[in-house]
Amino acid sequence: MGEVVSLVKEKTVRRLFLNAKKILPGAEIGDSISVNGTCLTVVEIKGNTLAFDLSDETLRSTNLGSLRAKDRVNLEPSLRPDSKLGGHFVTGHADGVGRIKSKTAEGDVYKIVVDADERMTNFLVEKGSVAVDGISLTVVDVFKDGFSVVIIPHTAALTTIGLKGAGDSVNIEVDILGKYVSKFLSKKRDSRFMQTLFEEGFA
Repeated sequence: MGEVVSLVKEKTVRRLFLNAKKILPGAEIGDSISVNGTCLTVVEIKGNTLAFDLSDETLRSTNLGSLRAKDRVNLEPSLRPDSKLGGHFVTGHADGVGRIKSKTAEGDVYKIVVDADERMTNFLVEKGSVAVDGISLTVVDVFKDGFSVVIIPHTAALTTIGLKGAGDSVNIEVDILGKYVSKFLSKKRDSRFMQTLFEEGFA
């Protein structure tokens, strides 16, 4: 995690300053870093502080515009070609903002229910993947207006999800593979290929 130093309004953007000691080594201007699951570009480095510019689109699509000094954020550098791949593909392009409906302790874990628009839940499946504030998680339940996930102690300790509770906003990114499949099926639904799939019971 990192900590917000400030969020400053400039001419055409807002500049976000973060204290980011743990990922600072090796960081360079122009690098892409995920901040609460949102892919941002490093535009300035001063001491232990990294700066990022937030466009209007980023402010509309994420919860970054509501950050205040001292808030904690999840940070992750981009995956390098020689890195070990774990979890699912997360692009850092949030599909929208959800809100935590409930957070319930169940033994050593937390079950969290997140309210989300149907345009996002349409891409979710039980035991599928979803990114919540950039955290790769397994979907437990899917509802028309939300979904649930389970948070293990390790995840709660290392990320902001352990600090958040009911009413807090979270960035949501659905599995990109699901979006591509959905688009492919919608474009091909009238084709001979799709007709054959329907006839054979595969679609």
